This record gives sequence, structure tokens and C-alpha cells, in this order.
Amino acid sequence: MTGATGGIGRAVAAALIARGARVILSGRRREALERLAGELGAAGVLVADLADAAQVAALGERAVDAGVEILIANAGLPASGVLVELEQAEIDRMLDVNLRAPIALARSLAPSMIDRGRGQIVVISSLAGKVASPASSIYSATKFGLRGFALGLRADLRAHGVGVTVIAPGFVSGEGMFARAGVSLPAGIGTRPPEAVAAAVIRALERDPAELDVAPPALRIGAAIGSVAPGLAAWAAERLGSDRISRQLAERQRGAR
Repeated sequence: MTGATGGIGRAVAAALIARGARVILSGRRREALERLAGELGAAGVLVADLADAAQVAALGERAVDAGVEILIANAGLPASGVLVELEQAEIDRMLDVNLRAPIALARSLAPSMIDRGRGQIVVISSLAGKVASPASSIYSATKFGLRGFALGLRADLRAHGVGVTVIAPGFVSGEGMFARAGVSLPAGIGTRPPEAVAAAVIRALERDPAELDVAPPALRIGAAIGSVAPGLAAWAAERLGSDRISRQLAERQRGAR
């Protein structure tokens, strides 16, 4: 599992280990990974910076050698900001971590899953992969892309007994990118804890749905409307304060790019 030391990653790892899974944690910081592995009883750690294509390739090879049967692509950068205010190097890093790395890891692991006739790939996208908002063009590009990739890959692998599920969280409370930004939401726009995302991952592994949303009803409805009527969704979001929230997030997440 990538992005293991974040709020969602920790919750997912804990839920899997509680159910007897042998979990290998991946992330950039060895000390944090090893500490988390010790706390949770994980099977091991694999250190890699997903912005580095060579490290991603090596991570995929090591995961295959370790006999990994389930890939949970959870790592991601905020990738927020207005396009013309971003440096190209920042954009490249956002694309590499949020989109290229999950694709490359799935490509590495899919052949061994096909050979076994079983396996599961779970990618953590976002409701921003269904409806866009201001100051998030690159983030939405990566999450729209990740959703499309997962749904297409699902069609390719279904006949081989390999499942693919895309999970789309809304705002996640407690820990994670949104929680660290400390942005307040309008009344009626709620959050879900990391454990709710972990529960969705468990459901994905047990039932193999194509897609799962993890958000309060209002956000799920808004995302559904945004998928078919983006102009209407943008109009409604603006009146609910979406522009303010998006720009605050971009400003407060600047250092996490």
C-alpha cells in the first residue's frame, strides 16, 4: 500500500491487518514507515519516492518479488493551485505522484495477478475526479485520469479474475490533506473520517464494486449532478462558497506540493 503514513493510509492498513492481511507499507520516509509497521504489526516496508520514475519501477519489482496480490494505490499530493501560478516542476511532480505512479505500479503487478487468476487493485481517487472546482485544475486532472484508468483497467482484467475498484472520498476529517489545511466548510457540507475510507477499501476487497464514494449525501449528490451537468454544479458550488474554500485550500497546501 502506498501513502501508508498518511491519515487514510494508516486507517486502511490498520483495518486490513485487523482482518488478518499481510500488509506491506510503502512511503518516502523509512523511519515513519518502520515505526508504523511496528505499531500495527505490518509485514514489512518498501521505501520509495513516487515522484521518481526509477524508484517507482523498483518498488513495482520488489512488490512482485514479495508476492503482493493486492495493490492499494493511496499516495497523493494536494496538487492544488491556479495553473498559471504553478511552476512546471510542481505540475510534473503532481502528475507523477497522483497519476503516473499508480498506473506504473498496476502495470508492474497486473501480470502476476493474471497468472494467479486473482488479485485486486484499489485506487484512491477523489470526488474531485468527478466534478472540478476552482484552483484545482491539476488535482482534478489527476483524479479524473485515475478514475478513468481504473474503470478501463477493470474492463481489461475482469476476465482474468482480477478486480479493480476506484474509491472517491470527499473531505476527510481528522488527518490528511484537507484536515491539515484547516479550512472550514459551509453548513451542510460534511466530512468523513479516515476509517470510513478504510471501510470502503474492505468493501472493495470483499465485493469488487467498480466504484465507491465516501462522502455525506449532499456531496455525493453534488458530484453526481456535476458529472452530468457541470455548469449547474459550478453555479451551485459558487453560491455555497466553493471558490473561497478552493482558494484557501490552495494557499494552505502550497508547501505540500
